[in-house]
Amino acid sequence: METKKLGLVGCGRISSKHFSAIAQIEGAEIISCCDIIEQRAQDAAREHGIKSVYTSYDKMLIDEKFDAILICTPSGMHPEMGIKAAEKGIHVITEKPMGISLAAADELVKACDANQVQLFVVKQNRLNPAIQLLRKAINKGRFGKIFSLNATVRWSRPQHYYDQAKWRGTWEFDGGAFMNQASHYMDLIQWLGGPVDSVMAMTATLDHNIETEDMGTGIIRFRNGMLGTVEVTMNIFPRNLEGSITVMGKKGTVKIGGIAVNKVEHWEFKDYEDDDKLIQQCDTNPTSVYGFGHQGYLKNVIDVLHGIGEPETDGREGRKSLEIILAMYESAKNGKRVPLPLKI
Repeated sequence: METKKLGLVGCGRISSKHFSAIAQIEGAEIISCCDIIEQRAQDAAREHGIKSVYTSYDKMLIDEKFDAILICTPSGMHPEMGIKAAEKGIHVITEKPMGISLAAADELVKACDANQVQLFVVKQNRLNPAIQLLRKAINKGRFGKIFSLNATVRWSRPQHYYDQAKWRGTWEFDGGAFMNQASHYMDLIQWLGGPVDSVMAMTATLDHNIETEDMGTGIIRFRNGMLGTVEVTMNIFPRNLEGSITVMGKKGTVKIGGIAVNKVEHWEFKDYEDDDKLIQQCDTNPTSVYGFGHQGYLKNVIDVLHGIGEPETDGREGRKSLEIILAMYESAKNGKRVPLPLKI
């Protein structure tokens, strides 16, 4: 099998998940990495055995020959960097969210379409075994009529987390708790619940010196009539407490919790099925809120590039959660219910 050559830009907090995952996947190799902080790029290259290091993304794209680029930079930079890669015929793999505006995200989708390259948006929590089992139960109709879905993100981010990088907690590059920390949970609630009709939300900045919110609460009405709620805070003392999804229906109630939707905390249905015996096997014990899904997600990406798979989360799929988040921001700003789709 031909080895797919990848580049990685942005050697910060999340990049280690990508370096480690690709190292475990047959038929793929990260050959070059880039960061504007040279020492950080050098350290990453040394730790993960990367052949070449750059501080200029543009120069890396010129000098190296890539099949795909892994974009791990601040969220606001994802579309511009992805477009540059697409215009050179390079496939694009971007961390969440794919951008912080729909217009920029759509430009990225268009650029990838126009240059006939794939666009992948990382949504690794979909692959958590407990989430997969929950999705299977929904698809089999085990809940009967589903009344509501809840996403809860109760984490801790001290001020020094934001102070470590000037882009964190800014509207230009990051967004707040909804956009950054809860992005995967916004994705899961619509992936499990279906298309969204409208949202309402309130946000606040109560304990951090940042531009954006450190907590927020949202209400979702799905097109099928279900209601959903989203509760997000970065103000939990003293450490991350919970990242959960709860589904409540006429014939069943399930909560997938832990710190990163990694553990079945409640699983009860009116009618028994053999899947009920699998719930303990689905529990994982991640050391961070990122979970273990990056390797599975990136394995799918490499399979697609080899022509033996279909994308699990492409640009259009990744756009859905971004639209919900932006609708919540609009609602929090104007105090009104906001219908989807958003007007761009």
